[in-house]
Amino acid sequence: MQDEADATAKNILAGAEGTRQLTENVLILPAQGNALAVKAGEGIVLVDSGAGRGATQKMIGILRDWSDLPVTAICYSHGHAGYNDGVSDWIEHAKARGEEPPALVGHANVKPRYDRYRETAGLQDNLNRMQFPQFKLAPAGSKLVDPTVTFDDHLVLNEAGSRVELFWAPSETDDVLALWLPEEKILYAGASFPGTTLPNVGTPLRTLRLTIRWAETLERLAALGAETLIQEFGPVIEGAEAVDQRLSGTAKALRWLRAAVVERMNRGMNDLEIIHDIECPPDLFDQKWMRERYGAVEYIVRDIYREENGWWDRNPTNLHPSHPDAAGAAILDAIGDPQTVLDKARALVDQGETQLALHVIDLLALAPGDEDAVVEARTMKAELCRERAGQVRPYVSKALYATSADLLENGKRRWSEAQ
Repeated sequence: MQDEADATAKNILAGAEGTRQLTENVLILPAQGNALAVKAGEGIVLVDSGAGRGATQKMIGILRDWSDLPVTAICYSHGHAGYNDGVSDWIEHAKARGEEPPALVGHANVKPRYDRYRETAGLQDNLNRMQFPQFKLAPAGSKLVDPTVTFDDHLVLNEAGSRVELFWAPSETDDVLALWLPEEKILYAGASFPGTTLPNVGTPLRTLRLTIRWAETLERLAALGAETLIQEFGPVIEGAEAVDQRLSGTAKALRWLRAAVVERMNRGMNDLEIIHDIECPPDLFDQKWMRERYGAVEYIVRDIYREENGWWDRNPTNLHPSHPDAAGAAILDAIGDPQTVLDKARALVDQGETQLALHVIDLLALAPGDEDAVVEARTMKAELCRERAGQVRPYVSKALYATSADLLENGKRRWSEAQ
């Protein structure tokens, strides 16, 4: 259900700390998750500029209530849109104060990502409409500002006074950075540790996120020995043991999944067979920071499988398929009485087998044309999608079921028809 998906997204995407001063020199700001401000020498290092407009103006007001020091650097936690759509607002703020614009610091992979987003702007807009229908997002690429300072693995931003270090932390994206304050033992993990959900490896609409690379990042960060962990979302974690439990424990879970998937691939199993075969050990996965709120075990299994396999699903029918309309029409023609399909789908729903009902109803719903049985099948499919949205846990699945239902209810069969 869309309302449930909206509520889940807002819960996950809200920076639960809001505004919190950790030390005299460290302030958490509300942005797209937890942003950070650090007094470093004669200026402030900021991590993430916010979504722009009112959200960023709120950040500026909070920061100015805390300190009058100039913002000398804005660090991009990673290259996903939204997190730094407010860069131009901060530059204008500096100009209005008669200050030099802040350095824009990001990993070297941020600019290639931004270039890719600009090239595929139409696709990115479509993906956002599918996954985030409740948010009014700027057109893809319209607010991206390239970093002016980049690094590959490690960068020290401030030697005098409080030392500020940046580490490459590839995880959700290949351009994530983590900020480390060694004197205070404070670690800002950013997108490498979402905090409120299982790592979102393999979400349905996104590119590979490389499970073991993410585990290696968490192990590297755990080795720093932080006593305070600022998660991307959710509250600050206090205490060295609690911090290590989350970072090292999540890495162990990701490594367990990799080994489990590889063992099954080596036995000839495909991704769907593996998904229905794996049982995760509770000691690794039954943790409050490993809940399937945004990420999901099923997503991770698919991503690991994709790392080692091509696109073929092992069904020879799909090697060189017919156009979907031609295939749908042929299947419809082969069905003697479409009513039997509708009746079977309804019977499965009555038995609580919504997903099986979706498989059955597609025999009719994917056909072209507007025959009564086909239209009825699409209506039923929309209803089933909404029901499934209420049954699954990860936000992304909830959203995609809901927006797929919207599409069908608007008389469209595929996303290309909705342009």
